[in-house]
Amino acid sequence: FAVDLTSVDTRSKERELKTYSRVQVMVSAYKNSEIFSKVLAAIERTKCMKELPPIPFKNKDSPSAFYKLWILLRRTTRNFSRDKMGIIMRLLQNLLFGLFVAFFLLRLRDDLQKGAVQDRVGLVYQCVSAPPYTGMLNAVALFPPLRAISDQESKDGLYKKWQMLLAYIVHFLPFSVISVAIFSTFIYWTAGLYPDASRFGIFFAVVLASHVIGELLTLVILGVVQNPNIVQSGVVLLNSAGVIVGTGLVRTIEEMPTPFKILSYLTFQKYSSEILIVNEFYDLNFTCGGANSSTAVSAACVFTHGIQFIEKNFPGALSRFTIDFLILYAFLPALAIIAILSFKIRERIIGRQ
Repeated sequence: FAVDLTSVDTRSKERELKTYSRVQVMVSAYKNSEIFSKVLAAIERTKCMKELPPIPFKNKDSPSAFYKLWILLRRTTRNFSRDKMGIIMRLLQNLLFGLFVAFFLLRLRDDLQKGAVQDRVGLVYQCVSAPPYTGMLNAVALFPPLRAISDQESKDGLYKKWQMLLAYIVHFLPFSVISVAIFSTFIYWTAGLYPDASRFGIFFAVVLASHVIGELLTLVILGVVQNPNIVQSGVVLLNSAGVIVGTGLVRTIEEMPTPFKILSYLTFQKYSSEILIVNEFYDLNFTCGGANSSTAVSAACVFTHGIQFIEKNFPGALSRFTIDFLILYAFLPALAIIAILSFKIRERIIGRQ
């Protein structure tokens, strides 16, 4: 309001004369005020001083990178915290998906005739494919406005674009942990996955990594592609392709053509799906109907133990369990570094424009 009141409107000659005269009235009023006389007196006193007082808030040294990151993180958190409904949705979006899956599956059973294997495979498929997508939705919805601000403020030399990116990454991590924890707790114990606390911890860690990877992958593309709609479409396609090629749940990796086998090692879904399959099926025992089951039906019950399913469809997954977990979490720093590099490239491109 103050800036508008003391500005000259040049959109028309009439407005310009009117606003200019208003500004002159304010200038005259200020010059005749007690404040103006006190300022002049302070200036005269300062002229007579041998040592001038330091200028408030002036420092020859630029703030450190850590301090800039702290300011950006605080500002980002304050801005997003004003949207209460947005915060609630970020925390509960995974749970809303989990409610649908839970009501659809109800309770997992151990009877092969009642879909013991198929239901578990379907649940693993959903837990591998959906969390990266919700992470992508967060990045596409929240980060482009911050990117636009950083484009301008980095031009003014206030900070680097990658510092805004890093502040956003630090900001969204707690939300991701809480959101995935709510989802994992609900779906794991409601659906009736393997009842073991350590296995629940592994399930939570895998879903969390997948969710964060989806958001980081989107940030990488947002660094080089301007249009968020194109980014959203691109990440959805990448996620879908990764699920199809990498999980082995649509078609077993052993039966895939060699080029797709090689590509599967570049997808994080390969490692997350193998971990979840081993985590659920290892040491699991199945039943096959009742005592009155026909021979034809019983012949269809090819598995009596979960490890048989693992060895047939994911050969070697049990021995790769630890390395799969380490590779999955290696995607996080790798994508964060690639995202920082993409924004450094963006900074150079915009700087030349």
